[in-house]
Amino acid sequence: MGTRSSEATPKFQSLNRAFFARNPRRVARELLGKVLVRDSGKLHLTGRIVEVEAYLGANDPASHSFAGETARNSVLFGPPGFAYVYFIYGAHYCLNVSCERDGKAGGVLFRALEPLEGIEEMARARQIELLGPRDLVRLTSGPGRMAEAFGVTRERDNGCDLTSSSSGLWIGDDGFRARNIQVTVRIGITKAADNPLRYILGGNKFVSGRKTLARD
Repeated sequence: MGTRSSEATPKFQSLNRAFFARNPRRVARELLGKVLVRDSGKLHLTGRIVEVEAYLGANDPASHSFAGETARNSVLFGPPGFAYVYFIYGAHYCLNVSCERDGKAGGVLFRALEPLEGIEEMARARQIELLGPRDLVRLTSGPGRMAEAFGVTRERDNGCDLTSSSSGLWIGDDGFRARNIQVTVRIGITKAADNPLRYILGGNKFVSGRKTLARD
């Protein structure tokens, strides 16, 4: 279950900046099935994106950008396609990508991945012994877990260009087309909690939290 050889590594096409320069709803839906890639020295990790949430900037009370631009959230107000990383509950990092045009805040939170490559390395990062299928699901199901598995921290990755394959952390397309996309309300928040802005690959075992549909 370790990292594959370079000959077996799939070829991913990085997403361009225009992909992210749109309403977070559209970006979130179309990110499903894409691949998060960590390339850092000899470390090569990939995971298919199976769960995301859209945050709508100035019109969304649940968004970090709702109260305006600060030094902490400035990535969300900058050009699209950059990583916004924050620390939550004093324990976990969460990875987001900036959306909308430069100067207009918006973003998408990554909530879960299906591991593809570098599974043993992810397990070491999460301090998990892989004894069965349940252990595999625990690797990247949930925003804090997937960030830890991929070594995401604010110091290392905040402001990283997720459209560039030379950045060390980026998003690629391997031709996979998502089917059975489902939409629910966002989870783990108290403000604007009824908005159907969580997008999941229906039936995927790596999706975190409840799977009750808000609408199709």
